[in-house]
Amino acid sequence: MPRYRSLFRTPEFTPLFLGSAAQTAAQTLGGLALGTLVYRATGSPLLSAVSMFGPSLAQVLGATVLLSGADRLPPRTALSAIGLAFAAGTALQALPGLPAGLLLLIVLLLGLVASLGGGVRWGLLNEILSKDGYLPGRSLFNMMSGLTQITGYATGGALLAALSPRVCLLLAAALYLTAALLLRLGLSPRPPRIGGRPSPAATWRTNTRLWSARSRRLTYLGLWVPNGLVVGCESLYVSYAPHAAGALFACAALGMFAGDVTVGRLLPPGVRARLATPLLLLLAVPYLLFAAHPPLPVAAVCVTLASVGFGASLVQQERLMSLTPDELAGHALGLHSAGMLTLQGVSATLAGTVAQLASPATAMTVMAAASAAVTLALATAGRSLPAAAAREAA
Repeated sequence: MPRYRSLFRTPEFTPLFLGSAAQTAAQTLGGLALGTLVYRATGSPLLSAVSMFGPSLAQVLGATVLLSGADRLPPRTALSAIGLAFAAGTALQALPGLPAGLLLLIVLLLGLVASLGGGVRWGLLNEILSKDGYLPGRSLFNMMSGLTQITGYATGGALLAALSPRVCLLLAAALYLTAALLLRLGLSPRPPRIGGRPSPAATWRTNTRLWSARSRRLTYLGLWVPNGLVVGCESLYVSYAPHAAGALFACAALGMFAGDVTVGRLLPPGVRARLATPLLLLLAVPYLLFAAHPPLPVAAVCVTLASVGFGASLVQQERLMSLTPDELAGHALGLHSAGMLTLQGVSATLAGTVAQLASPATAMTVMAAASAAVTLALATAGRSLPAAAAREAA
């Protein structure tokens, strides 16, 4: 398996990595600023959660009509255009006097644009790196995301204490613009992986092909549902601890970083392949303690420990790639990304609704219990999968 240092000697890896880091920083700062702006204006846990995670709700539409573009568009052009779209949309959110409905509409439109970005980015990463380089490469991207979120949420919390949320949104827009420039100037022009024009019909055909194998279906569900339900817990940090949400988000990012380092670098393949279910249970179980309304220090420990479980996604993505033809890698990874983010948006909405009716702590407990139950059900279904079905790829 390639070492992390050797990945940066791979052509195009570094600009893709730096552009993605700038986008993650922008998303972190912009999401926290928008969630804080909406919560201060409305006092609603539901609207705050939806404003932060609402872009994910549009992913399902993008996965059904746009995703064929992941393998049918030139990667450099697509990625830089997506960065520009987010810069413009985030700057628009900073305008004073925008009604809540218009803000949420912008959030959903940006989510529709983002549904294409995951497939293009991860398909390009799979194309740039060798077969045995994808997992350490994706692990390094996840680690970068965790570190950027730790820094971004800590910095975002400090900025929100000193500046208004609208100024922070403008700073996030500038970061998106920086990402677009890095990708445009740093990536080489590459042709699409598949000929033909993107279309809803092509998207549906490929989705149907990917979904036709039971082994891939179970892998997708494992990537989407337990993870998404726990993100519903995360969507309530602002309402659970309004003055310390940035600290909880930073703790979650720290735990995610630790999980990615452990799974991506420290565990041998034989051990790693058996850890998907235990890691997914770890992702949910610490949140059950929120039933006791723990104080902030205890909550921070629970959040950090739980987020180590996000390392399960690396194990599951490695399995997904082993079950997918190379020419469909971008679409398959885009479907994973779109489905995961859709479930995150749905879960944030559901968690916000439960919190509105009960309390944020109760909603976190409910979402965690549901995540653990789904994980156990999928593990049971996976054990009954015939060996031949587990090897089917196309």
